[in-house]
Amino acid sequence: MSTSSPLHGLRFAFGTLTVLPVRVHRWDREAARGGMLNAPVAGLAVGACAAGLGLLLLLLGAGPLLAAVASVAVPAALTRGLHLDGLADTADGLGSGKPAEDALRIMKQSDIGPFGVITLVLVLLAQVAVLAQLYGDSWFRGALAAVVSAVTARLALTLAARAGVPAARPEGLGAAVAGVVPVPGALAVTAAFTIGSAAWGTALGPYAAVRTAAAVLLSLAVAELLLRRCVNRFGGVTGDVFGALAETAATTSLIVLSLGH
Repeated sequence: MSTSSPLHGLRFAFGTLTVLPVRVHRWDREAARGGMLNAPVAGLAVGACAAGLGLLLLLLGAGPLLAAVASVAVPAALTRGLHLDGLADTADGLGSGKPAEDALRIMKQSDIGPFGVITLVLVLLAQVAVLAQLYGDSWFRGALAAVVSAVTARLALTLAARAGVPAARPEGLGAAVAGVVPVPGALAVTAAFTIGSAAWGTALGPYAAVRTAAAVLLSLAVAELLLRRCVNRFGGVTGDVFGALAETAATTSLIVLSLGH
């Protein structure tokens, strides 16, 4: 297999961003670049699993609330809860008010502080509430939201790994992927998946297509604000920051998709 095989990027994406049994053969910058460009593909797989379990429960007679809980639980399970853990750690780091070095040390601790707990509770409640609303309105609308939110979460990672965004530490996943994605490549992937998401939304009508595209773009904008805050606060990105960006983008996209019914 050639060293430039796109399979290395796919393996990197699925092997690092999911618990699916995919072995990563290469950990160099080229593989990391391909992996982060393929991050939304991993998100598509995660979202499909989340939507699939939600729809299965609805088909078996469960209510929208249980289907929503299942659709929120699947991404957490398929990432070993790392994104949620990163969200909590980042909240604790940002909320500590301490210098960057001390804040990074807080984020590396195994326990969770009050900022992390509050953030996790609010984010999970928001995700479940929105999906319950959407599943109750339409099975397809709920499933679409589960998929779009998972893809958008990983799109935020692709953009956060773009050239010019430094790592806060010299080690860890953040350092491995920081700055590996060329800006044109990140923008091209974002455009492709935004258009694709809008195309899925056309099944619910033209307005839904616009709303779906807006959900993706607004979510990425909110994630970008958080990214800039973290870079200014910590001096760069870490694996925890990537997790926080993913959960922030996913939650924002769900909220936007719930509006305007």
